[in-house]
Amino acid sequence: MARKSPIFPGPRTARGAVLAVLLSNTDQAGAEPLRGRVTLAAIVKALKRKYNWPIETTSFPSNAADGRATWATVYSLPPEVIKAAMDARGRDWLRSSLAGRETD
Repeated sequence: MARKSPIFPGPRTARGAVLAVLLSNTDQAGAEPLRGRVTLAAIVKALKRKYNWPIETTSFPSNAADGRATWATVYSLPPEVIKAAMDARGRDWLRSSLAGRETD
């Protein structure tokens, strides 16, 4: 079965903000925190299932600020997916996403 092409969500949505970070290949730790009750994991799940983005997940052991053991998760898109998306309409979409954040 052929893989469906990724779909771009609205650029000024939480899903759009997360996808913008993934496409721009910027550090997630520097990204603006998400507002509301939706978790990053839920947004990534929606981008994978509903919008067909092949987001990769890597988890590793870490320490919380209070010393407890926890897990850290990093989300990324393969370089070839980023290139294909940018060669499609990704550059324009990313510009509109970033421009929307400047006016908030």
